[in-house]
Amino acid sequence: MLLPLLMVVSCKKDLTSINVDPKNPRNVPAATLFTSAEKSMVDLLTSSNVNTNIFRLIVQYWTETTYTDESNYDLNTRQIPRQVWNTIYRDVIRDLRESKSLIPGESLSTVAAENTAMQQNRMAQAEILEIYAWYYLVTTFGNVPYTEAMNAEITEPKYDDQKTVYYDLLARLDAAIGKLNTSTDGFGSADLVYGGDIGMWKKFANSFKLKMGMTIADYDNTKAKAVVESAVAAGVFTSNDDNATFQYLSAPPNTNPIWVDLVQSGRKDFVAASTIVNRLKTLNDPRIPFYFTYNATGSNYTGGAPGASNNYATYSKPGENITSPTFPALLLSYDEVEFFLAEAAQRGYNVGGTAVQHYNNAVTASIEWWGGTAAQAAAYLAQPSVAYDPVNWRQRIGEQKWIALYNRGWDAWIEWRRLDSPSLTAPSSALTATPLRLTYPIPEQNVNTANYNAAKTAMGGDLVTTKLFWDKF
Repeated sequence: MLLPLLMVVSCKKDLTSINVDPKNPRNVPAATLFTSAEKSMVDLLTSSNVNTNIFRLIVQYWTETTYTDESNYDLNTRQIPRQVWNTIYRDVIRDLRESKSLIPGESLSTVAAENTAMQQNRMAQAEILEIYAWYYLVTTFGNVPYTEAMNAEITEPKYDDQKTVYYDLLARLDAAIGKLNTSTDGFGSADLVYGGDIGMWKKFANSFKLKMGMTIADYDNTKAKAVVESAVAAGVFTSNDDNATFQYLSAPPNTNPIWVDLVQSGRKDFVAASTIVNRLKTLNDPRIPFYFTYNATGSNYTGGAPGASNNYATYSKPGENITSPTFPALLLSYDEVEFFLAEAAQRGYNVGGTAVQHYNNAVTASIEWWGGTAAQAAAYLAQPSVAYDPVNWRQRIGEQKWIALYNRGWDAWIEWRRLDSPSLTAPSSALTATPLRLTYPIPEQNVNTANYNAAKTAMGGDLVTTKLFWDKF
């Protein structure tokens, strides 16, 4: 009689838990989604994978060896626009939207007022990072699905006008900044950039606001001036210590994507491009040993021709620091802020200081961040070919920003389009002129055809040569 009784008891055990996969939980904390979005965005900006990020090739920092399609602006063979589009929408914006939806239901403190403030900070941090992601979508493609995006009930979202989206992002950024409360915490250690320092998030957000304002300076000077002056008054980066830095780790899967692409994989796909190497040598730039290795001679720097098939052994390669597993990524930097302030001062905006002061600060900050010294920066700036030029300020700021943004090809591409400096010549073998935007992903053309066609018509064509609204010259 004992055996049947035991069988009855054992049959009453809850077996539903066997359907739960502990490695793929159904309920994910808001903080985990925020961390995931943060890393996905940084990895996308930093990657050198030709399936995703070819901006170092477009702005001629690097060029290719055996396979040269991407150096010649072949965007579609590997469906590069699709990878960029999917990563930002699916891996960044969606995770941030889900994180924000969970925050109100989470208990972060036993003190009601503190709990509310912490929730508010988390909402603001997620909102700022989402706006940051939208910035790259809009400045890369132009018109994009926005108001109807990420809605499961809308399978064919309309494309919103790029200017309308951009101005709405500015309004959202102001609202998010206003909700940051420096007296309490936010995402804490789940924030891999500032470790939950809300004061730094406020500085970052205002510095990014400065960037967004300057991006539209040629299109809408009045709006840009108001945005920039407001950001500066609220407080922007003041040293390299403020940089929005993402520190990679020594062990996969949290390593520098460039190390993954070039070292771990054993690839020999890239060498330095002659465009930047020749300019650095002409200017006696002290950053060249940090940017590149010596060439085959072991005592000089040379770059391969953009778009050509270049022998890997012959030319300089990306620097050993850049290809280390722990080399950090930057979302926004102090030198970038100072270049914007130099331009703002030159345009007559009330940002304090002079154009030459901010320009010198920018160049010095870049040299020091890479490992050079203040003395090297002073000697470099003393050269007539480097010293600030108030007459040809677009050329001078543009070229020095292009040099400073090395390893941040996407941002360099945005600034190159805006300032039209330096002069970049497309390879003779290129499929198109140097891209001014990415074309829309092929699946969008096939599954969202009506809205794709409307966006294409509104923008004047789905072409790499179609200028975006803020690119006026």
